[in-house]
Amino acid sequence: MYDLEEQEQIDALKAWWKEHGRVVIAALVAACLAAGGTAGWRWYQRSQAEQASQIYSSLEKAVNANDLKQVRELSRQLTEQYGSSAYGPMAALVAAKAQYEAGDASGAQSALQWAVDHARDEDLEATGRLRLAGILLDQKKYDDALKVLEAKHPESFDGLFADLTGDIQAAQGKPAAARAAYQRALEKLPGGGYRDIVQVKLDSLGGSP
Repeated sequence: MYDLEEQEQIDALKAWWKEHGRVVIAALVAACLAAGGTAGWRWYQRSQAEQASQIYSSLEKAVNANDLKQVRELSRQLTEQYGSSAYGPMAALVAAKAQYEAGDASGAQSALQWAVDHARDEDLEATGRLRLAGILLDQKKYDDALKVLEAKHPESFDGLFADLTGDIQAAQGKPAAARAAYQRALEKLPGGGYRDIVQVKLDSLGGSP
């Protein structure tokens, strides 16, 4: 009796497997592929991050050595090969500073524009905008500089954006607008030396007309 029941169970299992076996196997294979794919993608991301980190470290050394040629080459590698990571925009900002200090304002402007266009981090983008607007101010491209600063940015940058807006408007010969911008900057900036500088600029404009 026991053997007969066992055989019936085996036969039922065989019949079930014959009907559903392929589906079960396909599901298992898909699960294994998904798990393997996720692990592989994570490994690839870690590998990319490590390589980008090494190149960025070399970039910093090139900056310290004032090797502008190497700075340009390493920043190009990072922006072209790792542009979707934080290292791309960071490299563009570093390269822009080095190029500007070397007298290459055009190269610095291009690097900053790249950083603004590709940064996924709001702080990096805002930093790029401030520096780009500063170069445009130096070039007396006042409207272009103001347009750069009009973009949305993190609240922590409000004071810096307002201060630079005041600088641009003062250069345009618009003291009332500049005064209002500096006052906004003072409201947003924390206490300290930078705030004192803004106060000096505000005082230099005199009272309200």
